[in-house]
Amino acid sequence: MSSNSLHSSGFAAQIERTFSPGPDRLTVRQSDQVALLLRLGLGSVFVVGGWWKLQRAIDAGRASELVEKYTASNGYINDFFQSYLFRGDWLSAWGFLTALSAFELVAGIALVAGLLVRPLAIVFGLLMWSFVAALPVSTVPGHDTSASTFFTPAMIVQIRDIGLSGMCFTLAVLGSGSMSLDERLTGRGAGAQTADWSALGLLLRLSVAVAFLAGGFFYGLDHVKSWSGFPLLLILVGLTLASGHGVRIAAVAAFLILVIYCAGKISLDKTLWDNLNAIKREFAFLAASLVLVRYAGGAGFRVSDLLSAPREVFFGKLRN
Repeated sequence: MSSNSLHSSGFAAQIERTFSPGPDRLTVRQSDQVALLLRLGLGSVFVVGGWWKLQRAIDAGRASELVEKYTASNGYINDFFQSYLFRGDWLSAWGFLTALSAFELVAGIALVAGLLVRPLAIVFGLLMWSFVAALPVSTVPGHDTSASTFFTPAMIVQIRDIGLSGMCFTLAVLGSGSMSLDERLTGRGAGAQTADWSALGLLLRLSVAVAFLAGGFFYGLDHVKSWSGFPLLLILVGLTLASGHGVRIAAVAAFLILVIYCAGKISLDKTLWDNLNAIKREFAFLAASLVLVRYAGGAGFRVSDLLSAPREVFFGKLRN
């Protein structure tokens, strides 16, 4: 076989790999790698966010500012939640924020170290949705809501947290991996050899895709996070990830977009922790993008399957 034939064969194999859905199931080694990347990415989100809030909560000069930010009429601890959380004297807004920040910090460190990963991933996965629920809307019986408003829907504003939730549930299935304290302390950190990447890859690629799609389609709306000034690019990346075809290429593009965005958010006028807090969620999306570059997005619900075998996709295979 000539060198040109070998080169052509190798190039064709590379193209095929680039557009393949990745493995059907992860080996133990592959599961370990995915778990480690997700642990580092997600753990960084909570370490940075937890410490950023905690250092303000325990600083007498900045604690009141933090409390006012979170208990404002448009804050996460608005009147609705204050009426339930702070009825008596046993819990204050400051105490709640301090405890929550300390939990985020400690639990984030535990995720990075690989300790109690499965329960923490489930807790954080649900916690992400609580942020969506916490955005204030009118719940007063009989209140007149006929006046025209232009509030951006909570799910669009908090779309990154919805994506983080999907990553957390992916990690909850995979576990801590062998490079973890769970493995060293209990011997139970090894990845599951039967991990179905068709399902987990679908969940992970959609978790990244929704943030890009929302940032593109709702570009320019107040509080909507768009990682680029080119909304069509964001939409293209999101649609490619969601389609299940060319996921590796889209993941490379997503990674580069996120890197450029993070670099643009860094300011020499801010402290290290202020800079890190401004891009903390992006750490998890960077990690997820790297996983998709390596293992693609799984074979579940690819556009080609929807077109060629829609009944099988939506209703399952025929019984024998």
